Amino acid sequence: MSARKNSSPLTNQVTLTVLTLAAFALAIVVGFGFYAADQADDASLERQIMFIADGLKDQIASVQREQESVSVWDDAITNVRAGNQTWIEENLSVWMYTYYGHDRVYILDAGNHPIHAMREGKVVDASAYGEDQPVLFPTIEKLRGMLAGPPQTDASGQPAKMIAEDLISLGGKPAILSVAPLVPSSDRVIQAPGTEYLHVSIEFISEAVIGKIAGKYLVDGARLVPLSQPAGPAAIPLVDSRGVILGYIGWDPLPPGLTLVRKIAPALAIALLVAGGVLVFLLRRLRRASAALQTSQDQAQYLAFHDTLTGLPNRALFEDRLRRMLLFAGQSETRVALLYLDLDRFKHINDTLGHPAGDKLVRQTAARLKHTIREVDTVARLGGDEFAVILLDVPDVGSAEDIAERLLLKLREPFRLIDDQVFVSASIGIALSSGSDTDADDLLRKADIALYEAKKNGRGRYQVFAGDMDDLLLRKQKVEAELRKALDGDGGIKLAYQPVFAVDGRRILGAEALIRWTHEVHGALPAGQFIAIAEERGLIGELGKWALTEACRFAVTTELPWIAVNISPMQLRDAGFAEQVASVLSEIGLDPARLQLETTESVLLEHNDTITSVIADLRDSGIRIVLDDFGTGYSSLSYLRRQSIDKLKIDRSFVRLLDEDKSAAAVVKALIELALALRVEVTAEGVETDGQKALLVGMGCHQLQGYLLSPPLEPGQLLALPGVSSANQERSAARA
Repeated sequence: MSARKNSSPLTNQVTLTVLTLAAFALAIVVGFGFYAADQADDASLERQIMFIADGLKDQIASVQREQESVSVWDDAITNVRAGNQTWIEENLSVWMYTYYGHDRVYILDAGNHPIHAMREGKVVDASAYGEDQPVLFPTIEKLRGMLAGPPQTDASGQPAKMIAEDLISLGGKPAILSVAPLVPSSDRVIQAPGTEYLHVSIEFISEAVIGKIAGKYLVDGARLVPLSQPAGPAAIPLVDSRGVILGYIGWDPLPPGLTLVRKIAPALAIALLVAGGVLVFLLRRLRRASAALQTSQDQAQYLAFHDTLTGLPNRALFEDRLRRMLLFAGQSETRVALLYLDLDRFKHINDTLGHPAGDKLVRQTAARLKHTIREVDTVARLGGDEFAVILLDVPDVGSAEDIAERLLLKLREPFRLIDDQVFVSASIGIALSSGSDTDADDLLRKADIALYEAKKNGRGRYQVFAGDMDDLLLRKQKVEAELRKALDGDGGIKLAYQPVFAVDGRRILGAEALIRWTHEVHGALPAGQFIAIAEERGLIGELGKWALTEACRFAVTTELPWIAVNISPMQLRDAGFAEQVASVLSEIGLDPARLQLETTESVLLEHNDTITSVIADLRDSGIRIVLDDFGTGYSSLSYLRRQSIDKLKIDRSFVRLLDEDKSAAAVVKALIELALALRVEVTAEGVETDGQKALLVGMGCHQLQGYLLSPPLEPGQLLALPGVSSANQERSAARA
């Protein structure tokens, strides 16, 4: 009893002390939390200001790049000198509005007199320049002074670009002004100094432009704030070269710290209560668990930072070493090279020889990499067949390329896998640090982009990262995101239909569905451009299904004998494609005999059982298979017989030359005779003249398609043609 009494006050005292310390610690944590939240909000606002300012600079630079695409051009000088207003409109003014969104364009002669003017996509009288001239004149004079002065060079010693830019205010609206001389792109055009024509381009800083800048950095509520309104802390001024503020770009600031505090406060209070109880429980068990934890500590640490299959550093250890090496390289003024490597067609080995063989290949690859590099360097396995190599103290890119070449040669040596000799190649992406401020994540991203380019350009090779790869990837990612939005019903994507005529040029045999995308900023985009991106980014299946569904939905409402839809070879590589097409036809209620699927002849070159099976299933269901752009690839008669094609379409590049090139006429005649010999139909596309039509009919061509007969049409326009009507109209006529 005495001992228990003596221990109770001590226990209470310890408990009180612990509680006091806990309360004091809690107060410090809460106070620090609010302080950190406030600092985070301030830092977030600073970053947003920096992002919007950089975005504005990028937009100004973009206007200059877009202007430079037409100002350095022999044809521009020739046509401007000749006063060819139609050419100027199509290439130097309206085109800049349609494709890039430049709102106003003026072309000035050597005396700064306007010879052409465009506003908001419409050509206006050149005298309209007089309204804007007082505001534009200082920048124009600045460029004239640059042109009259001695040649200048930039920081790299190259001739400096002769271009002048400023922020201006026109009609109370801020705008980006860029003035560039029209200069020749080759020695074929001679231009004396002082005789340069000027290309003046203006892009208003509209809500769309601000939204584009803000969207890049995920900033909400971005808007143009006039001088008459308070700007607030979340805003940057639009300042011209004289220091005059023209307005502000404002946005809704994001306070991450305060938002986080508000959201986690209730949960944090509960968590503290639970943590207190858990802490008491854990403290009682701590002594018993500490011995076991100490025993397994070393093993756990090793497993946490090493790959179990190869014993190489894993991603966690690799990233830690990369950051340390970059820090060391920055202090010692040396360079670090990062090599991303993966085995080409590793999945094929796994599928054919089994996963044990794949694991053995990974272990042997790891051993070869480790023995090829230096002791100071690091090789790590990041997962699957992906490896990374960190090279320390690399003097230049050539040294990194030499090591990459040695690695490729080493990996080309045969591997022994389960009594089989296997030859494997690899692809490598290379990125080099650029100084003490090199970020590890950025270097990883660049190496990954370079690896992607190496694989895209043929595999079994290495590729060094270049800056334009980054820009290209960003552009593709943006197009991909916008294409996904459009496919989700955000608008812009639609189908046009170009009819196919009989040889009399009057009877419509069917129509080909052509996909069109009218971008909200860039206008009509070439189909080949966004279809290629869709194939590369894995969107072609979704895009192709959309086009097939829309075309079939239109066809079932008409009396057209058939509708043709273009498909990608990638869709034919999908074993479930025939079933997908059948499902669409069944859902819409279109007879398979009224559907033709067009693809390029490149599919014939692939010794692919899946493609052969899919084409056979499609034809068995009644669908007809058409080879588009025939004659431009490398097919053979054996491939044509094997795939049992229903129709050949002669490429427009041959038809275009029929009137003027006898060899082209001979090629077309041979292609038609080939189609007749194979007992398949033949269509000539791109028919644009009566002479071409007469020659094709004389050669025995079955079907004609081209602008001479009809351009691609909207659905309503197609239904208005003689001989074409909707199914409802036909039924109404029959009842009458």
